Amino acid sequence: MASVLLLNGPNLNLLGTREPGVYGSETLEDLVTNLNKVMEELGGSLEHLQSNHEGVLIDAIHRAKGVHDGILINPGAFTHYSYALRDAFASIALPTIEVHISNIHAREEFRHHSVIAPVVIGQVVGLGMDGYEWALRALLRKIEKK
Repeated sequence: MASVLLLNGPNLNLLGTREPGVYGSETLEDLVTNLNKVMEELGGSLEHLQSNHEGVLIDAIHRAKGVHDGILINPGAFTHYSYALRDAFASIALPTIEVHISNIHAREEFRHHSVIAPVVIGQVVGLGMDGYEWALRALLRKIEKK
């Protein structure tokens, strides 16, 4: 039974009301409910944490080693400048997939670069909330092959 840690960074607690034209109308609670159903269907477990604070996310990443089999993260704005998050992922060596609801490569120029991408196994961007499920299923396949 695989265990996955789902992390959501700053401002993602506002999903459903924050820029619905960019992020859609589903809430963070809707997302977590859907992903829990997927994990139940596949026989795994999901732990979720959303934080607007970088250190809280780093602490969760550190705690994941030896507890979870993989991580999904939407780092929000931390994507573009948090070397501390990047180093946390590099330090624990758990399979991790970076997820973004919008296509960060088609938005403002400062969003085009991810400092997280070089230390994760992949990115899913621009597929809306569905991207989380597809990333979760891909992560589970990677974990099974370990």
